[in-house]
Amino acid sequence: MAQTEAERSRDKASLAEINPCSACAVRTLTVCSALEPEELRRLADITQTQRIESGHTVFGEGEPADALFNVTSGTVKLYKLLPDGRRQITGFLGAGDFVGLALNETYAYTAETVTATALCRFPRRKIEGLLDEFPRMQRRLFSLANNELAAAQDQMLLLGRKTAKEKICSFLLLLSQRAGRRGHSENPIFVPMSRADIADYLGLTTETVSRTITQLKTSGVISLMEGNKVRLCDLDGIYDIAEGC
Repeated sequence: MAQTEAERSRDKASLAEINPCSACAVRTLTVCSALEPEELRRLADITQTQRIESGHTVFGEGEPADALFNVTSGTVKLYKLLPDGRRQITGFLGAGDFVGLALNETYAYTAETVTATALCRFPRRKIEGLLDEFPRMQRRLFSLANNELAAAQDQMLLLGRKTAKEKICSFLLLLSQRAGRRGHSENPIFVPMSRADIADYLGLTTETVSRTITQLKTSGVISLMEGNKVRLCDLDGIYDIAEGC
């Protein structure tokens, strides 16, 4: 006999209590997607869930790298401080992204929440032990590391060879593509970062970011909406600008 909606909801809630990983809304996007049910249960046994409000540090550069994290909701920025005190943001992470991989015993960068963020925290030593047992998870982590390298190469291009307008349009397209991969709206896009954050990511000044966004708005390429959203009004034009056409 078919289950009622109430019965399905009750069974789902019971399953979440037994194994919270199985009920995770973004599991298919994460390193956990490679795991079988029993492996998920083992992972759940070492997992702690955290919720951190905006503007708080997840971990700091130079601190002991004793944990890895999966972002399940919200936005996190990664940055390094230069010797003269300037900040270089190296990336923005969202739901499904993995953070905290470290070759050494300390974190090489700081992770700070842009919005209220939920994370799964995995003790480093314990998850390293599971990786020896779960080769699928090890391969998935290797794939994520490759994606991280590709993102770093893309940012090098942004910082070194593009004008301010090209950088802003490339950044908006990046957010749109990421949103699409997560099943969210590609247009309009949610832009939770401050203009200072965008500037520190693109190697610009805050004033240049504000001026360029105003120019794009005035020319009808984009429109600014409530709730930190941006509509890409002329998608072909944005692609042309981003590619330097």
